[in-house]
Amino acid sequence: MNSPVSAASLTNAYDNDVSGGLCLANAQLVLPDQVLTGAVTIEQGVIVEVSEGDSVPAGAVDCAGDFVTPGLVELHTDNVERHIEPRPEVDWPHLPALIAHDAELASTGITTVFDALRVGSIHSGKGRYVDYARKLANELLTARAQNMFKISHFLHLRAEICSETLLEELAAFEPEDRVGIVSLMDHTPGQRQFRDLTALKTYVAKKRGMNDEDFVEHVENLKGLQRRFGDVHQTGAVSEASRLGAVLASHDDTTHEQVVTSARNGVGFAEFPTTLEAAETCRQQGIAVMMGAPNLIRGGSHSGNVAAEDLARADLLDIVSSDYVPSALLMSAFQLSDIWNDLPRAIATVTSNPAKAARLSDRGALKPGLRGDVLRVRKVGQTAYARGVWSQGRLVG
Repeated sequence: MNSPVSAASLTNAYDNDVSGGLCLANAQLVLPDQVLTGAVTIEQGVIVEVSEGDSVPAGAVDCAGDFVTPGLVELHTDNVERHIEPRPEVDWPHLPALIAHDAELASTGITTVFDALRVGSIHSGKGRYVDYARKLANELLTARAQNMFKISHFLHLRAEICSETLLEELAAFEPEDRVGIVSLMDHTPGQRQFRDLTALKTYVAKKRGMNDEDFVEHVENLKGLQRRFGDVHQTGAVSEASRLGAVLASHDDTTHEQVVTSARNGVGFAEFPTTLEAAETCRQQGIAVMMGAPNLIRGGSHSGNVAAEDLARADLLDIVSSDYVPSALLMSAFQLSDIWNDLPRAIATVTSNPAKAARLSDRGALKPGLRGDVLRVRKVGQTAYARGVWSQGRLVG
């Protein structure tokens, strides 16, 4: 068996198409602890200087007072699945789907992404799922090796506990596959995200076209899978994450006891805890809390769970994910800035904090020696939008 390799050690395995020189000047630089007028200079894909002042050297880009931030780091996005299945049961060609997905993220300011792929198939009952992750990962890895992408891609394997084939599908991956995150997902109806079966019924009826009878069968099948495989799949997924050198994440923790179990398993961050109780326990256990940008922007969870803004105001929010709306990530950071009156802290939730959670030490801040992933942002009213996106000093959006 190969020795585990961390995502950080594979950071530049394929991201080697770097630019020459770039200087963004006369900008409001969002640094880790302050905002100041200055310039950031990138050479050969790496930040070499951060300087103060409003002068614009010859050949520099005059940002005219726009904000310049690090490129955004996205830990959990379902966007690639939306591109390969644009409508239910519609299988779109994968390579053009991956290229379109990559370009969309680049246009929104995301320069590092952990593409979430489901592992764990269901072949019985309603709501069936088939194994696609290994094949899609192969296509993604090949495209990256051929420098077809604008931004940096890693894999995030969503380990579905309520499935029949989770461990077999996880075993198909190796440390060299750049699996940066393995998240433990238990979508058993009646708990975690779907404590409210009405919300679950609305979700699956729209996505899978189930009638009332189909839905009852689907719920009973998932509950049966949890009884049969829940414990062994959770234990096995924790072991597989270690073998792959991946960060382990929990998903939809709801109770104090669930978070304590997550901590015991070695979870590094919690995706979308559903209650204040769970978020508070995460803080006590030293687990970073990640919430969805759509939850923050919409003012609440579409499943009726705890609001991201409530956690932000309670000082219980560390990381934001775009989840299912890529453009929401940048918007959420500036919305948090208004809540906290602290732009550096808000930008950290979409840059340095997720980078740290994913063990990436070479990005996430405007500092000499780090990757030249930068974003030029203008705010008009309450809307922040990207005016330029650079990945390793290359203009990509």
